[in-house]
Amino acid sequence: MKNKTNACRILDQLKIPYSLHEYAWNEQTLDAVTVAGKIGLPASQVFKTLVLLGDPQGVLMACVPGNQELNLKILAKVSGNKKVTLAAVKDLLEWTGYVRGGVSPLGSKKRFPLYLDVSVLDLDPVSVSAGRRGLQIFLKGQDLVQATQGVVAGLCL
Repeated sequence: MKNKTNACRILDQLKIPYSLHEYAWNEQTLDAVTVAGKIGLPASQVFKTLVLLGDPQGVLMACVPGNQELNLKILAKVSGNKKVTLAAVKDLLEWTGYVRGGVSPLGSKKRFPLYLDVSVLDLDPVSVSAGRRGLQIFLKGQDLVQATQGVVAGLCL
């Protein structure tokens, strides 16, 4: 692919194997469950990347299965925050360089602490955004953990 994203470049640099999968998207259906249907994977293997604001730690990211909900109290505890709240959509581009529906756990403008749900460890493949709408990366879950240097925890209990 000639227009590789920052996420792809990072995986290339680390020599981590992956594949890219394009799909048709629209503004109304950017959710992970819809994406899963379009790329042919169960929603449990399509991880959504959420950007959050921790008190007092600041910006952080979390990756959870598309068919699950992030437990904010667990993430706050795991990340050393009193509480965490989802970032406003208007802040995503400024903080990460990504827009809603295209936030990747790899290659954001600044490296933020990343927390991945423990279910990622057993997945092959896991799918995450490649950093733009309509493009997903498939890779081994353990490779995603290695590439992101993320903290693995049960985030959806």
